[in-house]
Amino acid sequence: MDETIPPPPGAAHTGASPAGAPIGKVTLQGLARELGLSTATISLALRDSPMVAEATRLKVQEAARARGYVANRGAAALRTARTNIVALGLHDIVNPSFTELLAAVEDALSEAGKTVLLGVSQEDVTRQTRTLGTLAEYRPDAFLVSPAAHSRVEDLKALASTGIAVVQVTREIEGSGFDFAGSDDVTGVALGVAHLVELGHRRIGMIGGFGAISTGRKRFAGYKAGLAAAGLPLDPALVMEGPGLRAEGRKAMARLLALDEPPTAAVCFNDLSAFGALMELQAAGLMAGRDFSLVGYDDIEEARVWHPPLTTVHTFIPEYGRAAATLALKRIADPGRPVERAVMTPELVVRASTCAPVPVKRRPL
Repeated sequence: MDETIPPPPGAAHTGASPAGAPIGKVTLQGLARELGLSTATISLALRDSPMVAEATRLKVQEAARARGYVANRGAAALRTARTNIVALGLHDIVNPSFTELLAAVEDALSEAGKTVLLGVSQEDVTRQTRTLGTLAEYRPDAFLVSPAAHSRVEDLKALASTGIAVVQVTREIEGSGFDFAGSDDVTGVALGVAHLVELGHRRIGMIGGFGAISTGRKRFAGYKAGLAAAGLPLDPALVMEGPGLRAEGRKAMARLLALDEPPTAAVCFNDLSAFGALMELQAAGLMAGRDFSLVGYDDIEEARVWHPPLTTVHTFIPEYGRAAATLALKRIADPGRPVERAVMTPELVVRASTCAPVPVKRRPL
């Protein structure tokens, strides 16, 4: 089957291509005859294969461009059973952490000759089902998925049943049997709690996160583990569940400050929650690092430029993004390989938003 496509519409009435070649369907065979090369060499050169000398590659690619040649990916996919497309399904792209993730995944897959198609569920399972279904129509070689809240194992297995490789990233459906790349969230939040305990805090709140997502469950488990390691009780009044958004972080901090006995510190589900909490502290005439201690989570770029710069937990987002891409490539090459997990160990980054405990006066809502 030839890889062919008509020349650009603007050339159809000239009788010749810009380089003077006859107008008509441009084929590998035609390029091979014109350049005195084999069709295999032409095909490899158009795919930028290192098996072809650089001078020959450039010569072939220039001739192809001049004649309006565009590869027929559908025909190629029928021959190779590969589209060189990887679909990425995220639940959110507003949070800058997912922008970092997307960039890392795209860079790694681009280096491997893959193109990324993105779909966003906005934390809506129905939308996720529709979006992933649409992406599946492009016959991707693999899916990288950060599941929306309340996703089920069946949602991912439906994709895998079509023969598409599936890798979970950042979030996971525990026990689903798919590859996973992300951060050790239990350890990460426990590090934040341990840092606050070391500073002398005994009433430590948690801002953000909820049980319908694996990151919410794991980070809350890390919060509980950190308290337990210090011999501190879990006080449900200090736990403020909610989405990891600035507005939610601000509301959660207001509720903590309104308690009869406010905490002197808090760990946050993510940096966005922490930014909202910082804003509420400022609105209350307080400053993190002087009157209250606050620890974020993720260490996105913005964390270091806030005032004060945010103490947070670095989760190695670009690293596990690249690891997710690698897992997808491995799964494409060997669908029957054992399930693999690439879990990064977080690190605490101490900046200026934490300090020794200072009594916090109640501020009514």
